[in-house]
Amino acid sequence: MERLAYGIGWLMGRLHGERGQDLIEYSLLGGFIALSLMLALAVAVAVLTGSLEGMVTGIGNCVDWNPSNDCNPF
Repeated sequence: MERLAYGIGWLMGRLHGERGQDLIEYSLLGGFIALSLMLALAVAVAVLTGSLEGMVTGIGNCVDWNPSNDCNPF
């Protein structure tokens, strides 16, 4: 019976301890920062892709030397 009481006491002490709490908090913070950076990068790529495609098409029309195409690179 003493072993059971000791085991329960040991388990309760382990559950209520704060050992390793900092590691978990820093890993959650690092994960949140990484997720935020990936989201920001995805939005930036989506915004820049549309702008760059329009500029490349405009420059392509200027280099094409086709008089029917408007040369408006920007």
